[in-house]
Amino acid sequence: MSATRHRTVRLRHLAAPLFAAGLILGTATPGSAGGRPTPTIVDTARGHGTVVSYTFDDGPNPVDTPRLLAVLKAHRVRAVFCVQGNHAREYPALVRRIVAEGHVLCNHSLQHDDLGTATPEQIRADLLATNAAIRAAVPRAHIPYFRAPYGSWGETPTVAAGLGMQPLGWRLAISDWEPPGTDELVRRLMDGITSGAVVLMHDGGGDRSQTVEAVERTIPLLRAQGYRFTLPEHR
Repeated sequence: MSATRHRTVRLRHLAAPLFAAGLILGTATPGSAGGRPTPTIVDTARGHGTVVSYTFDDGPNPVDTPRLLAVLKAHRVRAVFCVQGNHAREYPALVRRIVAEGHVLCNHSLQHDDLGTATPEQIRADLLATNAAIRAAVPRAHIPYFRAPYGSWGETPTVAAGLGMQPLGWRLAISDWEPPGTDELVRRLMDGITSGAVVLMHDGGGDRSQTVEAVERTIPLLRAQGYRFTLPEHR
């Protein structure tokens, strides 16, 4: 798919070990207190003031995901990893590492198919298969979010909420799937960030070294502007 087509489709459409253990056992809920997931697509970081949430799609992959995890750990930032089921099957140790280092899981479909025109039954089967693939790596893993591939939602928000997952959108996508160079990614993020934004980036789907470098550079820049890194809302 060309960069232009990919962009069009997408627009359309560390914590302590005890906390990580809570995520594995499903006893720690990263969202706001109380309430069940709803079909409302959330795109806002939790908390007041200058807050931001970093989220990463299409992984894990064995090259860039470990590098990204090391960067997040060094800067003590928790993020959401929107995992594809087929990649969870390929790299279960990386899924375990994501959870062990205190990050939060998100269902990103089994193999990144466009679910926008799928029936509720087809969507449910895909999401359940993805959760099963994730939980084969991390038994009883807590998976509080779902993000539709390409942002093509269709009936997925209602189905995801019924399965206990909050649909997760974004306010800022820096188009790192192109990729345009680290300096440009840094510029797009710093120019486009707004208070409360959920930021969409990628740790899979290709060479994401530029994304990892941009994350490493922007965390201290945003903190210097008073930003705090939080998780997305969870209704």
